[in-house]
Amino acid sequence: MIKKIFFLTLMLSFSKLSFSQNETAFIRLTDPLDEFNASTTTQKFIIGSTCKSCMININEQGARVYATGAFVFELKLSEGLNEFTIKAYSPSGSTAIKKIQYTYTPPKREEPVRSISIERIQTFPEGDLLLKPGDAISFRVKALTGCALRVIGNTPLYEMPDSVTKGMSGIYQGKYIIQPTDVFNNKKISVILTAVDGTTVIKETNSSFSVMSALVPDIIMTKGRLAHLEYGLGDDRLGGAKIGYIDSLIPLKVVGKVGTHYKVRLAPSRTAYIPDELVTEMPIGTFAPSSLTGKLKLFGNAEYDYVQLQLFSRLPYQSFQLTDPSKIVVDVFGATNNTNWIDQLETAEEVKKLEYEQIADDIFRITISLKHHQHWGHRIYYEGNNLIIKIKQQPESLSLRDLTIAIDAGHGGSNTGAGGATGVAEKDITMQLSLKLMRALEKLGTNIIMTRMHEEFVDNKERILFYRDSTPDLLLSIHLNSSADPLRVDGTSTFYRYEGFRPLSRAIYKRMLELDLNEYGNNGSFNFMLNSPTEYPNALIETLFLSNPEEEMKILDEDFQDKMVGKIVEGLKDFLNQCK
Repeated sequence: MIKKIFFLTLMLSFSKLSFSQNETAFIRLTDPLDEFNASTTTQKFIIGSTCKSCMININEQGARVYATGAFVFELKLSEGLNEFTIKAYSPSGSTAIKKIQYTYTPPKREEPVRSISIERIQTFPEGDLLLKPGDAISFRVKALTGCALRVIGNTPLYEMPDSVTKGMSGIYQGKYIIQPTDVFNNKKISVILTAVDGTTVIKETNSSFSVMSALVPDIIMTKGRLAHLEYGLGDDRLGGAKIGYIDSLIPLKVVGKVGTHYKVRLAPSRTAYIPDELVTEMPIGTFAPSSLTGKLKLFGNAEYDYVQLQLFSRLPYQSFQLTDPSKIVVDVFGATNNTNWIDQLETAEEVKKLEYEQIADDIFRITISLKHHQHWGHRIYYEGNNLIIKIKQQPESLSLRDLTIAIDAGHGGSNTGAGGATGVAEKDITMQLSLKLMRALEKLGTNIIMTRMHEEFVDNKERILFYRDSTPDLLLSIHLNSSADPLRVDGTSTFYRYEGFRPLSRAIYKRMLELDLNEYGNNGSFNFMLNSPTEYPNALIETLFLSNPEEEMKILDEDFQDKMVGKIVEGLKDFLNQCK
Protein backbone atom coordinates (compact mmCIF):
# COMPACT_ATOMS: atom_id res chain seq x y z
CA MET A 1 0.00 0.00 0.00
CA ILE A 2 2.80 2.41 0.96
CA LYS A 3 4.59 1.59 -2.30
CA LYS A 4 1.42 2.38 -4.30
CA ILE A 5 1.02 5.77 -2.57
CA PHE A 6 4.69 6.58 -3.17
CA PHE A 7 4.35 5.57 -6.83
CA LEU A 8 1.22 7.71 -7.31
CA THR A 9 2.88 10.69 -5.62
CA LEU A 10 5.94 10.25 -7.81
CA MET A 11 3.81 10.04 -10.95
CA LEU A 12 1.84 13.18 -10.01
CA SER A 13 5.04 15.10 -9.32
CA PHE A 14 6.51 13.88 -12.61
CA SER A 15 3.38 14.85 -14.55
CA LYS A 16 3.38 18.34 -12.99
CA LEU A 17 7.08 18.73 -13.78
CA SER A 18 6.52 17.54 -17.34
CA PHE A 19 3.61 19.94 -17.74
CA SER A 20 5.63 22.89 -16.48
CA GLN A 21 8.55 21.96 -18.70
CA ASN A 22 6.22 21.98 -21.70
CA GLU A 23 4.81 25.45 -20.96
CA THR A 24 5.41 28.04 -23.64
CA ALA A 25 6.77 31.41 -22.60
CA PHE A 26 4.55 34.44 -23.13
CA ILE A 27 4.23 38.00 -21.82
CA ARG A 28 0.83 39.59 -21.25
CA LEU A 29 0.94 43.13 -19.84
CA THR A 30 -1.92 44.78 -17.96
CA ASP A 31 0.07 47.97 -17.34
CA PRO A 32 1.20 49.62 -19.49
CA LEU A 33 -1.00 48.48 -22.38
CA ASP A 34 0.88 50.48 -25.02
CA GLU A 35 4.42 50.17 -26.29
CA PHE A 36 5.06 53.93 -26.20
CA ASN A 37 4.09 55.82 -23.04
CA ALA A 38 4.46 59.30 -21.58
CA SER A 39 4.77 60.05 -17.88
CA THR A 40 5.08 63.08 -15.62
CA THR A 41 6.03 60.97 -12.57
CA THR A 42 9.22 59.01 -11.97
CA GLN A 43 7.57 56.00 -10.32
CA LYS A 44 5.91 53.49 -12.62
CA PHE A 45 5.26 49.74 -12.60
CA ILE A 46 5.38 47.08 -15.26
CA ILE A 47 2.55 44.70 -14.40
CA GLY A 48 1.59 41.54 -16.23
CA SER A 49 1.70 37.77 -16.35
CA THR A 50 3.62 34.93 -17.95
CA CYS A 51 3.58 31.13 -17.76
CA LYS A 52 3.61 29.86 -14.18
CA SER A 53 6.99 28.16 -14.59
CA CYS A 54 8.62 31.02 -16.49
CA MET A 55 11.28 33.44 -15.34
CA ILE A 56 11.11 37.15 -16.13
CA ASN A 57 14.01 39.56 -16.72
CA ILE A 58 13.50 43.27 -17.30
CA ASN A 59 16.63 45.00 -18.60
CA GLU A 60 18.55 41.97 -17.30
CA GLN A 61 17.11 42.31 -13.80
CA GLY A 62 15.10 39.42 -12.44
CA ALA A 63 11.47 40.00 -11.45
CA ARG A 64 9.53 37.73 -9.11
CA VAL A 65 7.00 35.49 -10.84
CA TYR A 66 4.14 34.52 -8.53
CA ALA A 67 2.43 31.13 -8.53
CA THR A 68 -0.30 32.61 -10.71
CA GLY A 69 2.25 33.73 -13.32
CA ALA A 70 1.83 37.36 -12.27
CA PHE A 71 4.80 39.71 -12.03
CA VAL A 72 5.30 43.33 -10.96
CA PHE A 73 8.44 45.37 -11.58
CA GLU A 74 8.93 48.84 -10.14
CA LEU A 75 10.52 51.50 -12.36
CA LYS A 76 12.37 54.69 -11.49
CA LEU A 77 12.30 56.78 -14.63
CA SER A 78 14.99 59.22 -15.69
CA GLU A 79 14.18 62.39 -17.57
CA GLY A 80 13.75 61.72 -21.28
CA LEU A 81 13.47 58.34 -22.98
CA ASN A 82 13.49 55.14 -20.88
CA GLU A 83 13.54 51.82 -22.75
CA PHE A 84 12.72 48.44 -21.22
CA THR A 85 13.13 44.96 -22.63
CA ILE A 86 11.03 42.26 -20.97
CA LYS A 87 12.12 38.67 -21.51
CA ALA A 88 10.30 35.51 -20.42
CA TYR A 89 12.06 32.11 -20.30
CA SER A 90 10.27 28.79 -19.84
CA PRO A 91 11.92 25.51 -18.66
CA SER A 92 11.26 24.05 -22.12
CA GLY A 93 13.59 26.66 -23.62
CA SER A 94 11.00 28.88 -25.26
CA THR A 95 11.32 32.63 -24.87
CA ALA A 96 9.17 35.70 -25.35
CA ILE A 97 10.30 39.29 -25.66
CA LYS A 98 8.37 42.53 -25.35
CA LYS A 99 9.72 46.09 -25.45
CA ILE A 100 8.16 49.23 -24.00
CA GLN A 101 9.21 52.86 -23.70
CA TYR A 102 8.45 55.61 -21.21
CA THR A 103 9.22 59.23 -21.95
CA TYR A 104 9.44 61.06 -18.65
CA THR A 105 8.84 64.81 -18.69
CA PRO A 106 9.01 66.52 -15.28
CA PRO A 107 6.01 68.74 -14.52
CA LYS A 108 6.63 72.27 -15.70
CA ARG A 109 7.37 74.74 -12.95
CA GLU A 110 4.83 77.55 -12.92
CA GLU A 111 6.35 80.83 -14.04
CA PRO A 112 5.17 84.41 -13.47
CA VAL A 113 3.43 86.20 -16.33
CA ARG A 114 6.06 88.12 -18.33
CA SER A 115 3.89 90.13 -20.73
CA ILE A 116 1.00 92.56 -20.27
CA SER A 117 -1.70 89.90 -20.11
CA ILE A 118 -4.07 87.90 -17.96
CA GLU A 119 -3.12 84.21 -17.88
CA ARG A 120 -6.16 82.80 -16.03
CA ILE A 121 -9.26 83.76 -14.07
CA GLN A 122 -10.77 81.59 -11.35
CA THR A 123 -14.12 82.32 -9.71
CA PHE A 124 -15.41 80.73 -6.52
CA PRO A 125 -17.66 78.84 -6.30
CA GLU A 126 -16.56 77.37 -9.62
CA GLY A 127 -19.03 76.95 -12.49
CA ASP A 128 -22.00 78.89 -13.83
CA LEU A 129 -23.73 80.65 -10.93
CA LEU A 130 -27.27 81.77 -10.14
CA LEU A 131 -26.92 84.35 -7.37
CA LYS A 132 -29.07 86.55 -5.18
CA PRO A 133 -28.31 90.02 -3.77
CA GLY A 134 -25.82 89.71 -0.93
CA ASP A 135 -24.00 86.72 -2.43
CA ALA A 136 -20.29 87.08 -3.18
CA ILE A 137 -18.30 86.17 -6.27
CA SER A 138 -14.65 85.64 -5.32
CA PHE A 139 -11.96 86.15 -7.96
CA ARG A 140 -8.42 84.81 -8.18
CA VAL A 141 -6.51 86.04 -11.23
CA LYS A 142 -2.99 85.39 -12.49
CA ALA A 143 -1.60 88.30 -14.52
CA LEU A 144 1.44 90.53 -14.96
CA THR A 145 2.66 91.84 -11.62
CA GLY A 146 2.34 95.50 -10.71
CA CYS A 147 -0.88 96.18 -12.61
CA ALA A 148 -4.31 97.50 -11.58
CA LEU A 149 -7.13 94.97 -11.96
CA ARG A 150 -10.84 95.61 -11.58
CA VAL A 151 -14.15 93.85 -12.18
CA ILE A 152 -17.84 94.86 -12.05
CA GLY A 153 -18.35 98.51 -11.18
CA ASN A 154 -14.61 99.20 -10.84
CA THR A 155 -14.32 96.76 -7.93
CA PRO A 156 -10.54 96.37 -7.41
CA LEU A 157 -8.62 93.11 -7.16
CA TYR A 158 -5.53 93.27 -4.97
CA GLU A 159 -2.16 91.69 -5.71
CA MET A 160 -1.24 89.22 -2.98
CA PRO A 161 2.22 89.31 -1.34
CA ASP A 162 4.70 86.65 -2.42
CA SER A 163 4.72 85.25 1.12
CA VAL A 164 1.09 84.20 0.63
CA THR A 165 1.46 82.88 -2.92
CA LYS A 166 4.58 80.76 -2.28
CA GLY A 167 6.79 83.19 -4.16
CA MET A 168 4.57 83.53 -7.24
CA SER A 169 4.10 87.19 -8.16
CA GLY A 170 1.10 88.45 -10.10
CA ILE A 171 -1.69 86.69 -8.13
CA TYR A 172 -4.67 89.00 -7.59
CA GLN A 173 -7.69 88.35 -5.37
CA GLY A 174 -10.92 90.10 -4.50
CA LYS A 175 -14.68 89.72 -4.27
CA TYR A 176 -17.78 91.37 -5.60
CA ILE A 177 -21.02 91.46 -3.59
CA ILE A 178 -24.17 91.13 -5.71
CA GLN A 179 -26.29 94.28 -5.46
CA PRO A 180 -30.12 94.50 -5.63
CA THR A 181 -29.74 96.60 -8.80
CA ASP A 182 -27.65 93.96 -10.64
CA VAL A 183 -29.62 92.47 -13.52
CA PHE A 184 -27.07 90.50 -15.53
CA ASN A 185 -28.44 87.25 -16.90
CA ASN A 186 -26.23 84.39 -18.11
CA LYS A 187 -23.42 86.88 -18.52
CA LYS A 188 -19.65 86.42 -18.42
CA ILE A 189 -17.78 88.94 -16.30
CA SER A 190 -14.87 90.95 -17.66
CA VAL A 191 -11.64 91.43 -15.73
CA ILE A 192 -9.89 94.62 -16.81
CA LEU A 193 -6.10 94.97 -16.43
CA THR A 194 -4.38 98.33 -16.69
CA ALA A 195 -0.57 98.26 -16.89
CA VAL A 196 1.79 100.93 -15.58
CA ASP A 197 2.16 102.38 -19.09
CA GLY A 198 -1.62 102.67 -19.46
CA THR A 199 -2.09 99.60 -21.68
CA THR A 200 -5.44 97.91 -21.06
CA VAL A 201 -6.22 94.20 -21.43
CA ILE A 202 -9.68 92.65 -20.97
CA LYS A 203 -10.39 88.95 -20.38
CA GLU A 204 -13.74 87.29 -19.63
CA THR A 205 -14.48 84.57 -17.10
CA ASN A 206 -15.13 81.06 -18.41
CA SER A 207 -18.31 80.80 -16.30
CA SER A 208 -21.55 82.72 -16.70
CA PHE A 209 -23.51 84.52 -13.97
CA SER A 210 -27.17 85.30 -13.42
CA VAL A 211 -28.97 87.18 -10.67
CA MET A 212 -32.25 85.89 -9.27
CA SER A 213 -35.25 88.10 -9.90
CA ALA A 214 -39.03 87.99 -9.66
CA LEU A 215 -39.03 86.52 -13.15
CA VAL A 216 -37.00 83.45 -12.11
CA PRO A 217 -38.76 80.44 -10.44
CA ASP A 218 -37.44 80.06 -6.89
CA ILE A 219 -39.26 76.87 -5.85
CA ILE A 220 -38.29 73.42 -7.10
CA MET A 221 -39.85 70.05 -6.28
CA THR A 222 -38.09 66.71 -5.83
CA LYS A 223 -38.90 63.89 -8.21
CA GLY A 224 -38.12 60.18 -8.45
CA ARG A 225 -37.34 57.67 -5.72
CA LEU A 226 -33.71 58.59 -5.13
CA ALA A 227 -33.66 62.36 -4.71
CA HIS A 228 -30.96 63.34 -2.23
CA LEU A 229 -29.53 66.44 -0.59
CA GLU A 230 -25.80 67.17 -0.47
CA TYR A 231 -23.86 69.19 2.09
CA GLY A 232 -21.79 71.17 -0.39
CA LEU A 233 -20.16 71.26 -3.79
CA GLY A 234 -17.27 68.93 -3.01
CA ASP A 235 -16.97 65.90 -5.25
CA ASP A 236 -14.89 62.76 -5.71
CA ARG A 237 -15.32 59.36 -7.34
CA LEU A 238 -18.08 58.54 -4.82
CA GLY A 239 -19.98 61.77 -5.58
CA GLY A 240 -20.75 64.69 -3.32
CA ALA A 241 -21.14 64.11 0.42
CA LYS A 242 -24.81 63.27 0.92
CA ILE A 243 -27.04 64.51 3.73
CA GLY A 244 -29.44 61.73 2.83
CA TYR A 245 -32.26 60.62 0.54
CA ILE A 246 -35.61 62.39 0.65
CA ASP A 247 -39.05 61.55 -0.75
CA SER A 248 -40.52 62.91 -3.99
CA LEU A 249 -42.85 65.93 -4.32
CA ILE A 250 -41.04 67.94 -1.63
CA PRO A 251 -40.83 71.69 -2.45
CA LEU A 252 -37.48 73.37 -1.85
CA LYS A 253 -36.63 77.09 -1.71
CA VAL A 254 -33.93 78.01 -4.25
CA VAL A 255 -31.36 80.59 -3.14
CA GLY A 256 -28.81 80.00 -5.90
CA LYS A 257 -27.31 77.56 -8.34
CA VAL A 258 -23.76 76.42 -9.07
CA GLY A 259 -23.34 74.54 -12.33
CA THR A 260 -25.85 71.69 -12.26
CA HIS A 261 -26.59 71.99 -8.50
CA TYR A 262 -29.32 74.13 -6.98
CA LYS A 263 -28.54 75.73 -3.64
CA VAL A 264 -31.61 75.47 -1.40
CA ARG A 265 -32.47 76.97 1.97
CA LEU A 266 -33.69 74.35 4.45
CA ALA A 267 -33.88 76.74 7.41
CA PRO A 268 -32.47 80.19 8.23
CA SER A 269 -29.23 78.56 9.38
CA ARG A 270 -29.11 75.61 6.95
CA THR A 271 -28.54 75.33 3.23
CA ALA A 272 -27.92 72.31 1.01
CA TYR A 273 -27.44 71.41 -2.64
CA ILE A 274 -29.39 69.13 -4.94
CA PRO A 275 -28.61 68.08 -8.56
CA ASP A 276 -30.98 69.66 -11.09
CA GLU A 277 -31.80 66.24 -12.59
CA LEU A 278 -33.59 65.34 -9.34
CA VAL A 279 -36.03 68.28 -9.31
CA THR A 280 -38.66 70.08 -11.35
CA GLU A 281 -39.02 73.88 -11.43
CA MET A 282 -42.35 75.08 -10.08
CA PRO A 283 -44.35 78.01 -11.51
CA ILE A 284 -43.53 81.54 -10.35
CA GLY A 285 -45.61 82.35 -7.31
CA THR A 286 -45.37 78.89 -5.70
CA PHE A 287 -45.12 79.23 -1.92
CA ALA A 288 -41.93 78.45 -0.04
CA PRO A 289 -42.19 75.23 2.01
CA SER A 290 -43.27 75.67 5.63
CA SER A 291 -45.76 74.13 8.02
CA LEU A 292 -46.98 74.04 11.59
CA THR A 293 -46.74 70.58 13.10
CA GLY A 294 -49.89 68.73 14.04
CA LYS A 295 -50.59 65.40 15.70
CA LEU A 296 -47.58 63.17 16.55
CA LYS A 297 -48.41 59.49 16.90
CA LEU A 298 -46.52 56.27 17.74
CA PHE A 299 -47.84 52.80 16.90
CA GLY A 300 -46.61 49.44 15.60
CA ASN A 301 -47.34 46.12 13.94
CA ALA A 302 -45.62 42.73 13.85
CA GLU A 303 -42.39 43.97 12.21
CA TYR A 304 -42.21 47.76 12.39
CA ASP A 305 -42.93 50.68 14.66
CA TYR A 306 -44.22 53.89 13.10
CA VAL A 307 -43.91 57.53 14.07
CA GLN A 308 -46.37 59.75 12.19
CA LEU A 309 -46.15 63.55 12.16
CA GLN A 310 -49.03 65.57 10.73
CA LEU A 311 -47.92 68.44 8.47
CA PHE A 312 -49.74 70.74 6.06
CA SER A 313 -47.00 70.56 3.42
CA ARG A 314 -44.27 68.09 2.56
CA LEU A 315 -40.99 69.33 4.02
CA PRO A 316 -37.34 68.26 3.60
CA TYR A 317 -35.71 66.32 6.42
CA GLN A 318 -32.51 64.76 7.65
CA SER A 319 -32.01 61.74 9.90
CA PHE A 320 -29.03 60.34 11.78
CA GLN A 321 -28.30 57.53 14.20
CA LEU A 322 -26.96 57.78 17.73
CA THR A 323 -25.52 54.92 19.80
CA ASP A 324 -24.98 54.33 23.53
CA PRO A 325 -27.93 54.74 23.93
CA SER A 326 -29.45 53.97 20.54
CA LYS A 327 -31.57 56.73 19.03
CA ILE A 328 -32.90 57.87 15.69
CA VAL A 329 -32.97 61.65 15.29
CA VAL A 330 -35.02 63.30 12.54
CA ASP A 331 -34.84 67.04 11.78
CA VAL A 332 -37.77 68.41 9.79
CA PHE A 333 -36.85 71.66 8.01
CA GLY A 334 -39.44 74.38 7.61
CA ALA A 335 -41.57 73.03 10.48
CA THR A 336 -42.69 75.07 13.49
CA ASN A 337 -43.94 73.34 16.61
CA ASN A 338 -47.69 73.34 17.16
CA THR A 339 -47.81 69.83 18.67
CA ASN A 340 -49.07 69.68 22.26
CA TRP A 341 -49.06 65.93 22.98
CA ILE A 342 -47.97 62.54 21.58
CA ASP A 343 -50.37 59.65 20.97
CA GLN A 344 -48.47 56.50 22.02
CA LEU A 345 -49.98 53.06 21.45
CA GLU A 346 -48.85 49.85 23.15
CA THR A 347 -48.49 48.17 19.74
CA ALA A 348 -45.05 49.82 19.43
CA GLU A 349 -42.34 47.24 20.27
CA GLU A 350 -38.99 48.86 19.48
CA VAL A 351 -39.46 52.51 20.42
CA LYS A 352 -38.76 53.08 24.11
CA LYS A 353 -39.39 56.82 24.15
CA LEU A 354 -40.53 59.48 21.69
CA GLU A 355 -39.67 63.17 22.15
CA TYR A 356 -39.78 66.37 20.13
CA GLU A 357 -38.43 69.92 20.38
CA GLN A 358 -37.99 73.09 18.33
CA ILE A 359 -34.21 73.30 18.24
CA ALA A 360 -34.04 76.37 15.95
CA ASP A 361 -36.19 78.50 13.70
CA ASP A 362 -37.73 76.16 11.09
CA ILE A 363 -36.05 73.04 12.52
CA PHE A 364 -38.37 70.63 14.38
CA ARG A 365 -36.53 67.66 15.90
CA ILE A 366 -37.98 64.21 16.63
CA THR A 367 -35.89 61.96 18.87
CA ILE A 368 -36.72 58.24 18.95
CA SER A 369 -35.07 56.18 21.70
CA LEU A 370 -34.78 52.45 20.92
CA LYS A 371 -35.09 49.48 23.27
CA HIS A 372 -32.20 47.52 21.69
CA HIS A 373 -28.63 48.71 21.28
CA GLN A 374 -28.51 47.56 17.66
CA HIS A 375 -30.11 49.70 14.94
CA TRP A 376 -32.06 47.47 12.55
CA GLY A 377 -32.95 50.25 10.14
CA HIS A 378 -35.48 52.96 9.47
CA ARG A 379 -37.08 54.62 6.47
CA ILE A 380 -38.66 58.07 6.13
CA TYR A 381 -41.36 58.88 3.59
CA TYR A 382 -44.64 60.71 3.14
CA GLU A 383 -48.23 59.51 3.01
CA GLY A 384 -49.97 62.57 1.70
CA ASN A 385 -48.56 65.36 3.86
CA ASN A 386 -47.99 63.07 6.86
CA LEU A 387 -44.33 62.32 7.56
CA ILE A 388 -43.81 58.63 8.37
CA ILE A 389 -40.75 57.23 10.16
CA LYS A 390 -40.80 53.44 9.80
CA ILE A 391 -38.56 51.71 12.37
CA LYS A 392 -37.51 48.08 11.96
CA GLN A 393 -37.99 46.03 15.12
CA GLN A 394 -35.19 43.69 16.16
CA PRO A 395 -36.04 40.27 14.65
CA GLU A 396 -37.63 37.90 17.16
CA SER A 397 -35.13 35.21 16.15
CA LEU A 398 -31.47 36.13 15.68
CA SER A 399 -30.59 32.83 14.05
CA LEU A 400 -29.29 32.84 10.48
CA ARG A 401 -31.96 30.33 9.50
CA ASP A 402 -34.67 32.90 10.29
CA LEU A 403 -33.16 35.92 8.52
CA THR A 404 -33.15 37.28 5.00
CA ILE A 405 -29.69 38.40 3.90
CA ALA A 406 -28.95 40.28 0.70
CA ILE A 407 -25.64 39.58 -1.06
CA ASP A 408 -24.42 42.14 -3.56
CA ALA A 409 -21.74 40.92 -5.97
CA GLY A 410 -19.93 44.15 -6.81
CA HIS A 411 -19.61 45.42 -10.38
CA GLY A 412 -20.64 43.31 -13.39
CA GLY A 413 -20.97 43.61 -17.15
CA SER A 414 -19.25 46.69 -18.55
CA ASN A 415 -18.41 47.75 -14.98
CA THR A 416 -15.43 45.44 -14.55
CA GLY A 417 -14.04 46.96 -11.36
CA ALA A 418 -10.41 46.51 -10.38
CA GLY A 419 -7.99 44.31 -12.34
CA GLY A 420 -5.20 42.00 -11.31
CA ALA A 421 -1.80 41.40 -12.89
CA THR A 422 -3.07 38.16 -14.46
CA GLY A 423 -5.88 40.07 -16.15
CA VAL A 424 -8.60 38.79 -13.82
CA ALA A 425 -11.46 41.27 -13.25
CA GLU A 426 -12.97 42.18 -9.90
CA LYS A 427 -16.50 41.51 -11.20
CA ASP A 428 -15.66 37.82 -11.74
CA ILE A 429 -14.11 37.29 -8.30
CA THR A 430 -16.98 39.04 -6.52
CA MET A 431 -19.40 36.75 -8.35
CA GLN A 432 -17.46 33.65 -7.26
CA LEU A 433 -17.29 34.81 -3.63
CA SER A 434 -20.95 35.85 -3.56
CA LEU A 435 -22.15 32.50 -4.90
CA LYS A 436 -19.99 30.67 -2.36
CA LEU A 437 -21.38 32.88 0.42
CA MET A 438 -24.91 32.26 -0.82
CA ARG A 439 -24.44 28.48 -0.73
CA ALA A 440 -22.79 28.59 2.70
CA LEU A 441 -25.66 30.59 4.20
CA GLU A 442 -28.36 28.56 2.46
CA LYS A 443 -26.93 25.46 4.12
CA LEU A 444 -27.69 27.17 7.44
CA GLY A 445 -31.27 27.89 6.32
CA THR A 446 -30.82 31.59 5.52
CA ASN A 447 -33.12 33.14 2.95
CA ILE A 448 -30.86 34.82 0.37
CA ILE A 449 -31.53 37.70 -2.03
CA MET A 450 -28.89 38.24 -4.73
CA THR A 451 -28.24 41.36 -6.78
CA ARG A 452 -27.01 39.20 -9.63
CA MET A 453 -26.50 35.48 -10.14
CA HIS A 454 -24.44 35.70 -13.31
CA GLU A 455 -22.40 38.06 -15.44
CA GLU A 456 -24.49 41.18 -16.06
CA PHE A 457 -24.48 44.93 -15.49
CA VAL A 458 -26.71 46.23 -12.70
CA ASP A 459 -26.75 49.97 -12.02
CA ASN A 460 -26.18 50.93 -8.38
CA LYS A 461 -29.45 52.91 -8.32
CA GLU A 462 -31.29 49.77 -9.44
CA ARG A 463 -29.60 47.83 -6.64
CA ILE A 464 -30.74 50.31 -3.99
CA LEU A 465 -34.34 50.32 -5.21
CA PHE A 466 -34.38 46.53 -5.51
CA TYR A 467 -33.35 46.14 -1.88
CA ARG A 468 -35.68 48.91 -0.72
CA ASP A 469 -38.55 46.89 -2.17
CA SER A 470 -37.33 43.46 -1.02
CA THR A 471 -36.51 44.60 2.58
CA PRO A 472 -33.66 42.28 3.66
CA ASP A 473 -32.60 42.07 7.30
CA LEU A 474 -28.95 42.69 6.34
CA LEU A 475 -26.95 43.49 3.22
CA LEU A 476 -23.36 42.51 2.40
CA SER A 477 -21.69 44.03 -0.65
CA ILE A 478 -18.64 42.06 -1.83
CA HIS A 479 -15.73 43.88 -3.50
CA LEU A 480 -11.96 43.84 -4.01
CA ASN A 481 -9.76 46.86 -3.51
CA SER A 482 -7.13 48.42 -5.77
CA SER A 483 -4.15 50.75 -5.41
CA ALA A 484 -1.75 52.56 -7.71
CA ASP A 485 1.04 50.89 -5.70
CA PRO A 486 0.75 47.13 -6.31
CA LEU A 487 3.67 46.18 -4.04
CA ARG A 488 3.25 48.03 -0.77
CA VAL A 489 -0.52 48.46 -0.39
CA ASP A 490 -2.49 45.44 0.76
CA GLY A 491 -4.88 44.21 3.41
CA THR A 492 -8.53 43.57 4.10
CA SER A 493 -11.12 46.16 5.05
CA THR A 494 -14.79 46.78 5.68
CA PHE A 495 -16.84 49.95 5.28
CA TYR A 496 -19.99 51.36 6.82
CA ARG A 497 -21.68 54.74 6.66
CA TYR A 498 -23.92 55.01 9.71
CA GLU A 499 -22.67 54.54 13.26
CA GLY A 500 -25.62 52.31 14.11
CA PHE A 501 -24.50 49.80 11.47
CA ARG A 502 -20.85 49.75 12.54
CA PRO A 503 -21.12 46.55 14.66
CA LEU A 504 -21.94 44.46 11.57
CA SER A 505 -18.91 45.53 9.55
CA ARG A 506 -16.62 45.36 12.59
CA ALA A 507 -17.66 41.78 13.47
CA ILE A 508 -16.87 40.64 9.92
CA TYR A 509 -13.62 42.61 9.83
CA LYS A 510 -12.31 41.03 13.03
CA ARG A 511 -12.96 37.55 11.62
CA MET A 512 -11.28 38.40 8.29
CA LEU A 513 -8.12 39.38 10.16
CA GLU A 514 -7.88 35.77 11.42
CA LEU A 515 -6.76 34.86 7.88
CA ASP A 516 -3.41 36.56 8.66
CA LEU A 517 -4.25 39.52 6.45
CA ASN A 518 -2.94 43.00 7.00
CA GLU A 519 -5.29 45.65 8.37
CA TYR A 520 -6.77 48.26 6.08
CA GLY A 521 -9.43 49.26 8.59
CA ASN A 522 -13.10 49.16 9.45
CA ASN A 523 -13.89 52.48 7.83
CA GLY A 524 -16.85 54.70 8.71
CA SER A 525 -18.91 57.47 7.08
CA PHE A 526 -18.27 55.83 3.70
CA ASN A 527 -20.17 57.67 0.96
CA PHE A 528 -20.80 54.61 -1.25
CA MET A 529 -24.28 54.08 -2.69
CA LEU A 530 -24.72 50.56 -1.28
CA ASN A 531 -23.86 51.91 2.20
CA SER A 532 -26.35 54.77 1.90
CA PRO A 533 -29.67 53.01 2.71
CA THR A 534 -30.88 53.46 6.29
CA GLU A 535 -33.47 50.68 5.97
CA TYR A 536 -31.21 47.79 7.06
CA PRO A 537 -27.70 47.22 8.48
CA ASN A 538 -25.24 46.98 5.62
CA ALA A 539 -21.51 46.47 5.15
CA LEU A 540 -19.14 46.76 2.22
CA ILE A 541 -16.43 44.09 2.35
CA GLU A 542 -13.24 44.96 0.43
CA THR A 543 -11.85 41.45 0.74
CA LEU A 544 -8.31 42.02 -0.58
CA PHE A 545 -6.31 44.25 -2.92
CA LEU A 546 -6.62 42.68 -6.37
CA SER A 547 -3.88 45.07 -7.54
CA ASN A 548 -1.40 43.35 -5.20
CA PRO A 549 -0.07 40.15 -6.87
CA GLU A 550 0.42 38.42 -3.51
CA GLU A 551 -3.21 38.99 -2.61
CA GLU A 552 -4.39 38.27 -6.14
CA MET A 553 -2.70 34.88 -5.77
CA LYS A 554 -4.64 34.25 -2.56
CA ILE A 555 -8.04 35.30 -3.88
CA LEU A 556 -7.64 33.14 -7.00
CA ASP A 557 -7.18 30.10 -4.75
CA GLU A 558 -10.49 28.25 -4.30
CA ASP A 559 -9.49 26.98 -0.86
CA PHE A 560 -8.69 30.51 0.30
CA GLN A 561 -12.02 31.75 -1.08
CA ASP A 562 -13.77 29.07 0.98
CA LYS A 563 -11.88 30.15 4.11
CA MET A 564 -12.77 33.78 3.51
CA VAL A 565 -16.45 32.96 3.06
CA GLY A 566 -16.27 30.93 6.26
CA LYS A 567 -14.92 33.96 8.14
CA ILE A 568 -17.70 36.18 6.79
CA VAL A 569 -20.28 33.66 8.05
CA GLU A 570 -18.55 33.53 11.46
CA GLY A 571 -18.58 37.33 11.54
CA LEU A 572 -22.33 37.32 10.88
CA LYS A 573 -22.85 34.88 13.75
CA ASP A 574 -20.74 37.07 16.04
CA PHE A 575 -22.81 40.11 15.11
CA LEU A 576 -26.08 38.30 15.83
CA ASN A 577 -24.76 36.98 19.14
CA GLN A 578 -23.87 40.55 20.15
CA CYS A 579 -27.48 41.54 19.47
CA LYS A 580 -28.98 38.92 21.78
